[in-house]
Amino acid sequence: MPHATEAERVAHIEEICGHKFRNRNLVVAAITHPSAVEGKPVWTSYERLEFLGDSILGAIVATDLFEKFHEMDEGELTRLKISLVSGKTLSAVADKLGIGSCIVFGESEMGTGARGMHSALENVYESVVGALYLDGGYDATHDFVARTLGPHMMPELAEHPVSPKSRLQEITQRELRCGPEYKLEGEQGPAHSPTFTSVVLIQGRRLGRGVGSSKKEAESAAAADAIERLAEEGIPCT
Repeated sequence: MPHATEAERVAHIEEICGHKFRNRNLVVAAITHPSAVEGKPVWTSYERLEFLGDSILGAIVATDLFEKFHEMDEGELTRLKISLVSGKTLSAVADKLGIGSCIVFGESEMGTGARGMHSALENVYESVVGALYLDGGYDATHDFVARTLGPHMMPELAEHPVSPKSRLQEITQRELRCGPEYKLEGEQGPAHSPTFTSVVLIQGRRLGRGVGSSKKEAESAAAADAIERLAEEGIPCT
């Protein structure tokens, strides 16, 4: 759908969501990469909807896992949840749904190739969740998440942490009875190829710092840094 009209892109999103949007602008924003609207208001791209969708998605997945896997402890539920909402899983699900053909990119993003598409697929899945929640409510959003992510809710995904962020989450909950907090410290470079710097705080103390080409990559690097520091302080990190 590289030359699809806006109406065709919106129609495809409505089809995969199983929902007719009353506010069509939500769908348009949800599929628009920031590079396509540089200089325009922030709400014209998917960034704000991605922020909302990330939280809604996390709540839905956590609730479903809690109700489905009664024998799992907190650590296992955490690992499974993080695996399900990871970039790898969300981008694969979004790709299978055909979301990639709906995304509107700007010229500056065209050269990023597979890496740029992988990140965009993950982000747009979350932004679609946010848009669907605003337009259709919780039930419609839950139905979409259950239908698209439900098949991936497999207990074996809880066996081992799948990323530095999931490992850090498990370690801090197990050993310190708290969760990590990530903060964006800076953003540098041109809009089409930015570099992000993130820090992670644990019990209010800054323990890790990381740099990446996306916010999620920077957070992952910060988590890995924090794990090393916790190990140096004698906290069990295995």
